Amino acid sequence: MDIKDDLRALLTGVKAGDIDVEAGIARLRDLTSLELGHTTIDLHRPLRNGLPEVVYAAGKTPDQVAEIFCRMGARSNVLATRVPEETARRVLAACPEAQHNTLGRTLTLIRRPIDWRSGEIGIVTAGTSDLPVAEEARVTCEMFGSHANIVADVGVAGLHRLLDRLDTLRKARVLIVVAGMEGALASVIGGLLPQPIIAVPTSVGYGAALSGFAALCGMLTSCAGGVSVVNIDNGFGAACAACKINNMVEEEKEKSEEPGEGTPF
Repeated sequence: MDIKDDLRALLTGVKAGDIDVEAGIARLRDLTSLELGHTTIDLHRPLRNGLPEVVYAAGKTPDQVAEIFCRMGARSNVLATRVPEETARRVLAACPEAQHNTLGRTLTLIRRPIDWRSGEIGIVTAGTSDLPVAEEARVTCEMFGSHANIVADVGVAGLHRLLDRLDTLRKARVLIVVAGMEGALASVIGGLLPQPIIAVPTSVGYGAALSGFAALCGMLTSCAGGVSVVNIDNGFGAACAACKINNMVEEEKEKSEEPGEGTPF
């Protein structure tokens, strides 16, 4: 069960009289977080902001990540990002059901069916070298319930490649644009398509690209309206923002379809 299931079961038990109020308070206290000593897992995050706790593996030891991953996996689906190869091997040894995406450097474990939204998120890369960041974004979107597709290698060095894919990109509710070098692709797409755009500068590029800083500055100074920018190589952060937009659109759509007062079913 995830935190919503746990909380629903607790409240139902209190309402039915199977759990007394004091016992309910004690159990509610333990539902907020899971203490591991080196890590405190935030179990209430999905209730507060709609997205679950995610394991950021970089900087943690393989044993720490394995413990966090397995303990979270006992309750719900799990996503870990920025996973080094050694850490992935340790987690897979402890939890063989997990899936390792070597390109996106993610680990995932699906314990319960994903609650899919109807909208699609489009992920566009300027070059093939940007694919690791795009793949991190794709895996994150899908773990959070939004279908995502990657359109790769359509940067401004060959603009005709992008123009050939515009019909595909128009089908998406939100676009994540991933580019290094000078980061121009986000502005170009922002001038061609109507969707919200989340731009991700990558650390791809020669010396003056400054490990993504040039692309970051280019995207921040975009002349196209509706372009938001996340940090360098932050495919995960872009996916979170895109999923929240997609979730809000879906929720508003569901509300509009609810029968109003006096409306026949």
